Amino acid sequence: MKICVIGTGYVGLVAGACFAEMGNDVICVDNNIEKLEMLKKGIVPIYEPGLEDLIETNVKENRLIFTSDLDYAVKNSLICFIAVGTPQDEDGSADMQYVFKVAEEIGDSINGYKIIVDKSTVPVGTADKVREIIKSKTSYPFDVVSNPEFLKQGAAVEDFLRPDRVIIGTSSEKAKKIMIDLYSQFVRNQHPIITMDEKSAEMVKYASNSFLAVKISFANEIANICEAVGADANLVRLGMCADTRIGTKFLYPGIGYGGSCFPKDVKALINTAEAFNTPCEIIKSADKINKYQRELFIKKITNRFGENLFGFKFALWGLAFKPKTNDMREAPAITVIEKLLSLGASIVAYDPKAMEIAKGIFGNKISYVNNSYEALYGADALLIITEWNEFRNPDFAKIKSMLKTPIIFDGRNQYNSFNIENLGFEYHQIGKA
Repeated sequence: MKICVIGTGYVGLVAGACFAEMGNDVICVDNNIEKLEMLKKGIVPIYEPGLEDLIETNVKENRLIFTSDLDYAVKNSLICFIAVGTPQDEDGSADMQYVFKVAEEIGDSINGYKIIVDKSTVPVGTADKVREIIKSKTSYPFDVVSNPEFLKQGAAVEDFLRPDRVIIGTSSEKAKKIMIDLYSQFVRNQHPIITMDEKSAEMVKYASNSFLAVKISFANEIANICEAVGADANLVRLGMCADTRIGTKFLYPGIGYGGSCFPKDVKALINTAEAFNTPCEIIKSADKINKYQRELFIKKITNRFGENLFGFKFALWGLAFKPKTNDMREAPAITVIEKLLSLGASIVAYDPKAMEIAKGIFGNKISYVNNSYEALYGADALLIITEWNEFRNPDFAKIKSMLKTPIIFDGRNQYNSFNIENLGFEYHQIGKA
């Protein structure tokens, strides 16, 4: 099929590359000329396993091209995906200016029947507004579809190529058939393509992410109660997850969620509920608990070293909000670093992929090293913020010899406390006193 994807951010790049991988002709559009030139040379601005190879292969095969010419892309495509950003506005709502601007430009460029697909995460009712905007610009026939993405950063290519489900929201039978044809090659594993109305499809994304956020915050609240009463949250989790009704995913206690989706989508859903005078206390609590987890981690450090941290040096492992990405949007590391710096501490940080992003945020306020052990020299404690695989089974004897004091604050509960303490470490984790 002939497809254009407008926006080469995280969602747009993954979608464009994966559609091309299935043999479609894909035009990716962006107004950032510098980024486009990088992509044409095979330089991918985000880290996502498998994505760079996918782009390189499909560019060579001429199935994937990059351009700033939206008019050309729309005129030469049947399906136009809107994948521009919907950043959080000051009131917590999604900022829709970029989506609506693209809708106007699409309306100006239509030269025949088109399917306009909202791939960006958008509030309920967006499809109706996009339809109104385009209709005011053209007399050509078109349909609007809501097709939310469910990509996990660090596994996005796999998620797109082999999705758990595909959601297609449209009132048009013609658009539905074409969209099902497009996605049929992605669900040969028999996972479902679910069709519904546009508003329900728009709601699915917010409901899904908010539910997962609630699970994380529930695990964290239980962990905090465990710590207060003397129970071990890690063991409590094992007992809970053995219940098949509960399952194992998103119930790990830690310092909370981050990234571009959960924080933004939770706040956007709260904003939507408030706009319609509908209570959403569980979702509000999830957001509140998530913020508290970061404060709790910092409090563990200040309880041990005091509020005045001048002269104290901390080694920090992990800057990205999660492993297998360089994304630091809403990352817990940002909150922790900013607070410790404000208390006078110095930070030496290491992350396998997010170092350049961190330098753009902190500049020379913190120090950066090329490997995890290098961060440890003379540090008063090790802080583990992101659970990268390479941090799971390190050389503890080496860590102990390099730290000024053998203290670990583990925000992701990576290690067995009994084993670590037997090695002579003072070990602080989430959910266990």
